[in-house]
Amino acid sequence: MALETYQAKRNFRITPEPRGAKGRSRRNSFVIQKHDATRLHYDFRLEMDGVLKSWAVTRGPSLNPEDKRLAVHVEDHPLSYGDFEGIIPKGQYGGGTVIIWDRGTWTPLGDAKMAYRKGHIEFELDGEKLKGRWHLVRMHGRPGEGHENWLLIKGDDASARHDGKDILEQRPESAKTGRRIEEVAKNPTDTWNSKPKGGDKTVTARTKKVEPQVHDWPQGAKKAAMPDFVEPLLAKLKARPPAGDGWIHEIKFDGYRLQVRIEKGKVKMLTRTGLDWTEKFGSDIVDAFMALPIQSAIIDGEVAVERDTGASDFSALQQDLSERRDDRFIFYAFDLMYLDGRDLRAARLMERKSLLEQTLLGGNYKLRFSEHFHQNGGLVFDHACRLSLEGVISKQCDSPYTSGRNGDWIKAKCSHRQELVIGGYVPSTSMKNAIGSLAMGYYDNGKLKHVGRVGTGYTAMVAQDLYERLSKIEEKGSRFDGKLTSEERRGLTYVKPELVAEVEFRAWSADGNLRHAAFRGLREDKLAKDVVREMEKTTAKSLPKSHVTLTHPDRIYWPDEGVTKEGLANYYAQVWRFMEPYVVNRPLALLRLPDGIEGHQRFFQKRAWKGMNKNIDEITDPKDRGGEKLLRIADFDGLVALVQSAVLEIHPWGATTDNWEKPDMITMDLDPGGEVAWDNVIAAAREIKERLEAEGLAGFVKTSGGKGLHVVTPLKPKAGWAEVKAFAKRLADTMAAESPDRYIAKATKAERTGKIFIDYLRNGRGNTAVAAYSTRARPGAAVSMPLEWTELTADIGPAYFTIDNAPPRLDALPKDPWDGFFAAAKPLEKKKKR
Repeated sequence: MALETYQAKRNFRITPEPRGAKGRSRRNSFVIQKHDATRLHYDFRLEMDGVLKSWAVTRGPSLNPEDKRLAVHVEDHPLSYGDFEGIIPKGQYGGGTVIIWDRGTWTPLGDAKMAYRKGHIEFELDGEKLKGRWHLVRMHGRPGEGHENWLLIKGDDASARHDGKDILEQRPESAKTGRRIEEVAKNPTDTWNSKPKGGDKTVTARTKKVEPQVHDWPQGAKKAAMPDFVEPLLAKLKARPPAGDGWIHEIKFDGYRLQVRIEKGKVKMLTRTGLDWTEKFGSDIVDAFMALPIQSAIIDGEVAVERDTGASDFSALQQDLSERRDDRFIFYAFDLMYLDGRDLRAARLMERKSLLEQTLLGGNYKLRFSEHFHQNGGLVFDHACRLSLEGVISKQCDSPYTSGRNGDWIKAKCSHRQELVIGGYVPSTSMKNAIGSLAMGYYDNGKLKHVGRVGTGYTAMVAQDLYERLSKIEEKGSRFDGKLTSEERRGLTYVKPELVAEVEFRAWSADGNLRHAAFRGLREDKLAKDVVREMEKTTAKSLPKSHVTLTHPDRIYWPDEGVTKEGLANYYAQVWRFMEPYVVNRPLALLRLPDGIEGHQRFFQKRAWKGMNKNIDEITDPKDRGGEKLLRIADFDGLVALVQSAVLEIHPWGATTDNWEKPDMITMDLDPGGEVAWDNVIAAAREIKERLEAEGLAGFVKTSGGKGLHVVTPLKPKAGWAEVKAFAKRLADTMAAESPDRYIAKATKAERTGKIFIDYLRNGRGNTAVAAYSTRARPGAAVSMPLEWTELTADIGPAYFTIDNAPPRLDALPKDPWDGFFAAAKPLEKKKKR
């Protein structure tokens, strides 16, 4: 396996793992890393051909020759990985804590390359814990199996044990730092400032004496005193990244741009306007900069907070600042203007970045180097958008660092973002002393242009904080240019235009207003007078409009994410063109939470309720003509009526009301028990796909928005419910029988630990599964998102896509991720009797 596989699975702007390349020999090194990921295991690595050949040993090595330990062959790792000990962030591939459990050298007994090809490597280990002769033996896999299973076996020699004692329990400590994996998990920063030999005290960043590095200074670097505050180089906004070989492309972070100044033993962090914000972000980042082996520097970068998905999130950053929480802040460094007595602004960008990367090597995990790509900028941008990242910054490779917006840097955004000035607010109709929406504008030739209201994106805390701040700067008259319409003035309290907010929206309307806008946070690093319209005019996509009136549109359904009733309706308007065939004219089961996900009221309803909106249809079940009627919707008005009724999850039947007794889809729900790795869930989905295709059927995949995946098969509505359910049960039972250590087809929760429950019960008459694109009534505001099979990677977890990031992803796709779903439908063939 090449290192390309290793690199493709990891996002090096998020994980502290080494990027690595083929390295020089370390004289046949080996390393065993104890890895507490979703499931605890041991990664066994042997140096070969300039890389570390790697196996995941689920139960760890044993000194008893009678024990044959399963070792799953995984991708090659770089040699530099042999020194890695630390924490891989949650949501990333292999997320969890890693320690170096053992290390040393290995000696092959015979031709190692030949033995590796044949599948039986015999070797001796000389480690701190493991010694003597060992075997790695490849097992014969099943046809189509996506991975290689090997066995790790101890040779029966003087270092073998038959006494039943477990080396893993006797020696749990790191061979590098002497600490247990639990200690590293609790104190991740200590991993990077380990205890020195001969002493008990940790050398902290503030007291560490550092020696300056010796550099090969690039052309353009000149000796000079450290300049005063350097105005930042700003990026011009374009719809797409530039083409050509003279550009590199970096992921755009969703945080606060900061200039870090290290001088005379002190660190300052300044905003783009020169405000000193050093104290805002706590001591960890300051300590990390102090520990670098430099005397003076000016570093350009961005402070961000990452969600569990690994993507930076400005709203989360704002929340942490308001709560005075500082444990999640990460600094991404992307440029270096000054270093150890030399001004680097006239040097080429690539040489500045090279120096910056050297400067950060071995630094604290709080400091990250902003990786760049030389590939086609359009491809990088499309990939970023499919992952719902903010966008891409493209930079000319040979450019100097010149303050201002000169075109050397170009930004392309996956979603439309714009700083806007708050000119008024409407009080909340559902909370006391809180705002319900904000009236926004931007300056054009000194005049404040009104662009509409923003009524979602506020957590309860933010809504109350904004009310408190805005009520102190109220004004009697409007500062907006021109007279507002009666609808624009309705309920509006005017304020002095002093506060700046960042807003995300879909497009500008023809009359210059925002379409489907959401608040993302205050921009206290920017001045109101500098806010101008940044986006060029965009053609608003034709989105459905509803005739259903939302009462209390500012009612918050997801408090931590600030998603209101209006925000949920906006989301569905943007995904309706994809979602419609999976919810229209189908019997529905609905999860209603009138007070949002943290409220006490929670109703799972299949029948009508008092005061139900007329756009939700009642329909008679042909097999229950005397019973209560079931529910369905016929159009977008029906969907908005569900939103108005606080429906936060939509669960349709696998059949339409045009053909009640003949299902048009099968849903196989993969529900992982505790300790199941996400990669195993992905492998299970692919196995179901292969088995379906062997039956002549198609398989489509979507995230559940919860813990697992759904594999959905379109059907020609020919077979009845009993036949469809029997097929689904047979598929689940077969997989469970063939791989009982991986799968279970029974709903018994006590037996699910370490296994994936293949839930076929969604396919009986009257049973339901959550709809494609439906939201989930859980923290995080995740949605059930259809994917192309090529998108199903470790980067995307079951709850990766949310109300906020799903629409930009869909806008970035060239086609529907489930394009051709119903065209791929085939009739379910009856199982032939042997």
